[in-house]
Amino acid sequence: MQLFGTFPAISASVRLKDLVSFDGVRGNDLVGYGLVVGLNGTGDSLRNAPYTEDMMVTLLERLGVNVGSDQFRPKNVAAVMVTAVLPPFARSGSQINVSVSAIGDAQSLMGGILVMTPLSAADGEIYAVAQGSVIAGGIAAQAENASVVQGVPTSGSVPSGARVEREVDFDFSSLRSIRLALKQPDFTTSSRVEHAVNSSGIGKIAEIQDAGTVMLDLSGIQNINPARLLSRIENLTVESDGKARVVVDHRSGTIVMGEDVRVSTVAVSQGNLTLRVQETPLVSQPNPFSEGETVFVKQSVAEITEEAGIGFAEVEATSSLSELVSGLNALGVSARDLIDILKAIDAAGALHAELVVN
Repeated sequence: MQLFGTFPAISASVRLKDLVSFDGVRGNDLVGYGLVVGLNGTGDSLRNAPYTEDMMVTLLERLGVNVGSDQFRPKNVAAVMVTAVLPPFARSGSQINVSVSAIGDAQSLMGGILVMTPLSAADGEIYAVAQGSVIAGGIAAQAENASVVQGVPTSGSVPSGARVEREVDFDFSSLRSIRLALKQPDFTTSSRVEHAVNSSGIGKIAEIQDAGTVMLDLSGIQNINPARLLSRIENLTVESDGKARVVVDHRSGTIVMGEDVRVSTVAVSQGNLTLRVQETPLVSQPNPFSEGETVFVKQSVAEITEEAGIGFAEVEATSSLSELVSGLNALGVSARDLIDILKAIDAAGALHAELVVN
């Protein structure tokens, strides 16, 4: 059984725009509280979600309809939280996607329409207004004695459902310095980014500050537009580097290794210990026409078995990923057993990589 596959090593030359994020070029989170109407009897039960009733009555009163709370008992309305991300440089009138999630006991948002909902940022200001048909993330069907649910019908999305009403004040063209923040901080990669920018013909404007930051100083360049400058350097290719890592997911039994993972020579022995406890119910009853009562007695049997395992196997020191994969595959154990072996090798100090267990 092959636990790993090997592939030829490829130099990781990556565009600068895929390695870093530019200072100031970021999105802003938006949130709002609204109503979804038009549901086919799958909305909030107003007894358990009185805030839905209050909000619907307030909305109708704003539209000139006077409705008493004791007269209002719809089942096709659901209270929802609406979230979105205002992308960088979004202009007034542009449209963005929104996500909708029920906060009451609604059964499904399928077929509903989101009523006009203001979306605010962390500063309390309204930056967008959302409205439109909700595309639910699942489906639910229920009968008297059975029900079927696929996906999550209480959440969904409204594609291009929000229109930007307020722009974020940010004058990018006035910047005289720009920070490049590496998504995976590493001193070697930062140094290579600095060298690539300074060798691009623009001038020596880049200076490494730490493992995750490279500063671009534009003060010495005359008549330069920062946006045009970034368009020139974001497509520069840099060979990225990083720590050797072994990532383990215990839940799915997945193991992923980086190309630079190495091990020293170790001897590995692995076996499985199984404890089985079995209980058999027995009935003890008195003889016919005699005094006594019938009782149930549990007869327990405990058994411990130990499989032969792999004995001692040697995993030799490796100089490449393919050699390491071949050595581990030679152990002939399952993926979950191999996870425990890797943890033991790391504890012994023979695994020269960062072990990340999820």
